Amino acid sequence: MQLTPEIAWRGSGAARPRVDPRIVELLRQVRAHGTLRAATAALGMSYRNAWAMLGAHASALGAPLVLLQRGRGARLAPLGEQLLSADDRLRQTLERAAVPLTVPAAPESESKIARLRLTASHDLLLAEWVAACDLPVDLSFRGSLESLAAFSRGDTDLCGFHMLDRESGVVSSGLQPRRDRLIRFVRREQGLIVQRGNPKSLRSLGDVARSGARFVNRQRGSGTRQLVDQQLAAEGIDVHALTGYGEEEFTHLAVASSVAAGRADAGVGVRAAARRFTLDFVPLAQERYWFAVRRRALQEARVQRFIAALQDASLVSLAERLGGYQTAGAGELCTLDALQARA
Repeated sequence: MQLTPEIAWRGSGAARPRVDPRIVELLRQVRAHGTLRAATAALGMSYRNAWAMLGAHASALGAPLVLLQRGRGARLAPLGEQLLSADDRLRQTLERAAVPLTVPAAPESESKIARLRLTASHDLLLAEWVAACDLPVDLSFRGSLESLAAFSRGDTDLCGFHMLDRESGVVSSGLQPRRDRLIRFVRREQGLIVQRGNPKSLRSLGDVARSGARFVNRQRGSGTRQLVDQQLAAEGIDVHALTGYGEEEFTHLAVASSVAAGRADAGVGVRAAARRFTLDFVPLAQERYWFAVRRRALQEARVQRFIAALQDASLVSLAERLGGYQTAGAGELCTLDALQARA
């Protein structure tokens, strides 16, 4: 067992009303589904209970969180949008700090079991798969280059990184053919995440630049940031022509959240992130996601359990639910030569 920090929202003033944590998840589902009934069904919450909670919070906070319109479903009120946007950004910050802030509270026998340290580029499927699997894995999200650097220094047992199918393996800098091996994870789609209906008719980063649409970028050192730079270079567009190029987020979900909240018109991320927020998605590239591991570690039981779990049907089911992933070959061991292969 581990003790992990959570987020709590509380109003100011003498009363300091506390926001029920279930309300934040309800807002998230309303934004995703567009109706209160569908949102409550997704959460397993009664419609009457949700209605009462929203009314009580509107009274306590002085403004509604959700606007219900007859025949038009439900949408977030300005306060609801602001609260959910702030919650998403705070969760992003907490996610980066979660590993060093986690407090172990395991029985002595369990605490002696060595846990796998996995430092990886952000991915929705990876996050949900690790959470669902009964594996001793401590997952920390960093950019692809930072993850590879940590692996090269010996600061992590495995690292997860991604590269475009057409890349020449430059991103693999720091890996050593005799020392290291690769484990296949998935192929995934990266593309433009845009508002529902794609009102600005954006089909490329060139369209984003030429239209003056507001863009939200990923952080330096991330594989997605490399994709953005490569796409701009291929179209002969200076990075400064992209409004918001310097606005950085650290996860695919944070990018999608920025678009969903109206802070940006477009960003680049995986299809699953767009789907999570019911946004439109314009495919730009297919890429492969890999794990790197020391060859000598392949004999360890914890690594073998990790590989076996990758080959389980539960990964396929989860990938199909999220969308935008291909899991063929997951768990297969490869040499570094596989980075150059197109199969």
